[in-house]
Amino acid sequence: MRFPKPIPTEQQNILKGCLKRAKTKADFQRIQCVWLRAVLSLRAEQIAVVVGWSVSRVKRIQGQFFREGEKALFGPGRGGRHHENLSLEAEERFLMQFLEKAKTGGVLEVSEIKAAYERTVGHAVPQSTIYRMLTRHGWRKIAPRPRHPRSDIAQQEAWKKNSRSG
Repeated sequence: MRFPKPIPTEQQNILKGCLKRAKTKADFQRIQCVWLRAVLSLRAEQIAVVVGWSVSRVKRIQGQFFREGEKALFGPGRGGRHHENLSLEAEERFLMQFLEKAKTGGVLEVSEIKAAYERTVGHAVPQSTIYRMLTRHGWRKIAPRPRHPRSDIAQQEAWKKNSRSG
């Protein structure tokens, strides 16, 4: 079995900087696949045991690093809205129909929004879907006022003094 070719010092310094900049576990492990080879001269089989990946994946990452350089070590990530019912723009348009009622101080009920959303997408959705959509578009829960705007505080205090429960 042949030993891996050595990695130059300038590339080792690049890898050291990449280790500090890694934001996700997957990025860190990809960098480790090359860094362990560069610094400790470990073979792909040994690196696979340390990182917890297969030997073929370690070799593929090392090959990508030699072909593409530093950009091969940072992946695009796994996130995204893969199961969205509506695009962000469509959600924005959907919420516009409730905007007028919200601006005039009307109380919006999530059940009402949920029913309209289900009619739009054509199937039932959990209530959490509606709450996440509202959060995503900056809507927030504003509790009603603690007292009625036309209440008479003096009359309330007089009632408290004259009531039997006091």
